[in-house]
Amino acid sequence: MSVMMRCVMKARLGWVRLAAVRGFHERTVAVSLGERRLEISTGKLARFADGCAVVRLGETSVMVTAVSKSKPASALFMPLVVDYRQKAAAAGRIPTNYLRREMGSTDSEILTSRLIDRSIRPLFPTGYFYDTQVLCNILAADGVNDPDVLAINGASAALALSDIPWNGPIGAVRVGLVDGEFIINPTRSEMNGSTLNLVIAGAPSSQVVMIEAAAENILQQDFSHAVKMGVKHTQQIIQAIQQMSREMKVTKRTPAKLFTASAEMVDFTRQLTSDRIYAVFTDFTHDKTSRDEAINKIRLEAEEQIREKFPQAETFEVVEAFSSVSREIFRNLVLHEYRRCDGRDLTSLRNISCEVDVFKPLHGSALFQRGQTQVLCTVTFDSLESIMKTDVITTALSGIKDKNFMLHYEFPPYATNEIGRMGGMNRRELGHGALAEKALRPVIPADFPFTIRVTSEVLESNGSSSMASVCGGSLALMDAGVPVSSAVAGVAIGLISKASPEKPSEIQDYRLLTDILGIEDYNGDMDFKMAGSSKGITALQADIKIPGLPLKIVMEAIQQATVAKREILGIMNKSISKPRSSRKENGPVVENVSVPLSRRARFVGPGGFNLRRLQAQTGVTISQVDEETFSVFAPTPSAMNEAQEFIRDICKDDQEQQLEFGSVYTATITEIRDIGVMVKLYPNMSAVLLHNSQLDHKRIKHPSALGLEVGQQIQVKYFGRDPTDGRMRLSRKVLQSPAAAVVRSLSDRHSISIGASGEQIPES
Repeated sequence: MSVMMRCVMKARLGWVRLAAVRGFHERTVAVSLGERRLEISTGKLARFADGCAVVRLGETSVMVTAVSKSKPASALFMPLVVDYRQKAAAAGRIPTNYLRREMGSTDSEILTSRLIDRSIRPLFPTGYFYDTQVLCNILAADGVNDPDVLAINGASAALALSDIPWNGPIGAVRVGLVDGEFIINPTRSEMNGSTLNLVIAGAPSSQVVMIEAAAENILQQDFSHAVKMGVKHTQQIIQAIQQMSREMKVTKRTPAKLFTASAEMVDFTRQLTSDRIYAVFTDFTHDKTSRDEAINKIRLEAEEQIREKFPQAETFEVVEAFSSVSREIFRNLVLHEYRRCDGRDLTSLRNISCEVDVFKPLHGSALFQRGQTQVLCTVTFDSLESIMKTDVITTALSGIKDKNFMLHYEFPPYATNEIGRMGGMNRRELGHGALAEKALRPVIPADFPFTIRVTSEVLESNGSSSMASVCGGSLALMDAGVPVSSAVAGVAIGLISKASPEKPSEIQDYRLLTDILGIEDYNGDMDFKMAGSSKGITALQADIKIPGLPLKIVMEAIQQATVAKREILGIMNKSISKPRSSRKENGPVVENVSVPLSRRARFVGPGGFNLRRLQAQTGVTISQVDEETFSVFAPTPSAMNEAQEFIRDICKDDQEQQLEFGSVYTATITEIRDIGVMVKLYPNMSAVLLHNSQLDHKRIKHPSALGLEVGQQIQVKYFGRDPTDGRMRLSRKVLQSPAAAVVRSLSDRHSISIGASGEQIPES
């Protein structure tokens, strides 16, 4: 037996043993979500993964795998990687890049990966620092059902059915609102008419794990109802996955160790540092920098003493011991004393200041300051040709082809007094920008004649920079004269909770915090970001750090955010209460230019040369509207004036107006070509082709057969312009007949006759 055959047999035997241990055979459960049927299956595909599930809705199928290493990672955090990929083959397309392969991740893939990550991360055990990877592959897409929500359910099923420690499962649904009716997991066509796009992930006992929503100023009560309906339907998915788990008798592995500090070390650290930490957190004169420095000083001194007391302790234990004590004191201050580290009560906002028209040359600008979070927002207008195009795979899957409004968020390292790499876009920046863009998009007029780009640069950060971007972006849009339907503001709500000693999954006590600081986000249990106008909600994103949140707390958070949002809008209105009635003097201009067919060839130029020259010299963008109309976009009025003068000069052709249909003129040959001769009827005219077929009644292959030369003058008859392409129609052939014709001169205006033999006979 060959070596290769022995290897194959060993591999097969190994797989059989693995299959026997795991009990591989296909299982499928179905969930009825209204009139739709969601199927979850496992045991057929990717059976070497720790967990694999295929979720199907309609003809859209998504496969999700989960694998976790058995050895702990070196990092002091949960090293979870979620990767969602839109495969071209699943959408029935071939990638359009040079290699015709799937390349880097698109924005859509990254945002969906974040959506899945935020849904499953809170349910991993505390201190589980093992490399874990969740991969989501679209197997088939029907163009009707979006695969992103299916991927969340697939990740939940793959983890729940694996031996990876995870306190799931969860379920996820999308909720739409069409003509006043809520729809669970709406189709793509239904979403086109929906005023709500809510994705919600729920945990057992009707708890909420993650919320992501975009809405068109939906009322608070309608949004709350949508959340409740979504959570209700997630329970059906959870029960189905739990049923599969029981049938498969899933047993979770026991990690070699959880990265938590020992109780003895925590007690020693508490005795050593609690008074000093409490003094820092209750000293309201501290700002972010001085508070961090004071806590860091205590930490360094404490870690040295902890190592002396526990010489065998690992680094992560020492770090975690101090962090847990610091977190405990911070949270107890809020829970028991209703105090925050900056002196505010639980529902107060930080000091807010707004400034618009910060830089005069810009189309729009605003500076928004909330406490120690400072954001500079700018607005730039460009032509509709600058619309952002999505990749073909995203278009095939979601139906979104382009957008004329975009918001780009930047978080440079100096915003938190750090040093880091610049350039490129990380996932966090992309996610924050997408949330702010969702919040502002509903108030942008659909028929605005320009493409709008808002940039948000975080100059200082101490919590909730994404919601500050919403406020600053709204101010900048109004400063630019964009006729937004209403101003938009955003705020972040935090949570400090205490678990029940009997049931750790239940919350015994809690406090909601309005307008959270960075330290409150870090030590808290929730970052609940909500944005909207005075009328309703436009965007909401809830990142929950505990395994689940009761609906009661979610409803309270929405109400508390609504009150804060109105207060922020009142402050913003003092700076600018409505959009400027007109755009700034240096703003862009769009005008339509009518170019007759007779001028189009000269306007465009050979191979588009004149158009490219015009755009390069003046900075304008030109696009064709119809046969005779071109749209000219200029970034400034001066650029438009320059472009108009260029167009007038290039299209100026006064002498052509004197040409009469059917008249004979003297033309000068400027070039001899194989197919004919190029002629001019007057000096500043663009040469036109007189084809061989129009030179003589005889069929010729080259003009030299008639003895024609460059510079020679010949008589031609003018038949106007071709109605389809605007070309001048001339003929010499028709003058070769015996009948005499009248030759008109454009220079001296006298007429002569051409006899049958070609001699010139002056007219009386």
